[in-house]
Amino acid sequence: MKSKTILFRDPVVERVCDKFVTRSDVGYAKYGRTLHDERTGKHKDLGGYLNDIQEELMDAILYIQAAKEEFADNTANEAIVEANKASFRPPHPSHAQVDLQDAIDEFLNDPANNKEPHQMGDTSDNLIGGMTGDKTKGLVNAQKKWNSTAQQDWDDKIAPV
Repeated sequence: MKSKTILFRDPVVERVCDKFVTRSDVGYAKYGRTLHDERTGKHKDLGGYLNDIQEELMDAILYIQAAKEEFADNTANEAIVEANKASFRPPHPSHAQVDLQDAIDEFLNDPANNKEPHQMGDTSDNLIGGMTGDKTKGLVNAQKKWNSTAQQDWDDKIAPV
């Protein structure tokens, strides 16, 4: 085995040379001889080498085709992602806002809430987060519940699933 020191000005060329050396090592481990040994030992003739070249080029064409298909699939997937991003419309604020008094009136007029307003804090789970007995906080919870419903209605209109 021969040793040689090479100064590389281009790291790309160095990496390719390293791959040639590695490939030669794999071939030697597999066949027990170098290409030089194969040629000088007449293990393969010109027709054999031409056949090997043809097979390798055919494999290269298949790899190119597979890579092109992979690229097309990735490009299509990226286009779908971008189209989905472009089609997203955030909810319009005017549709998500509801008058606080309307939300309170609806809650108080619901027959399921048969307690007086000052009693609702004990067990009511009808509002997001429940009631704490604090009428002001309870009214804020009613607003949150109503806004989430209005938000969902708006989402359903612009992006039905």
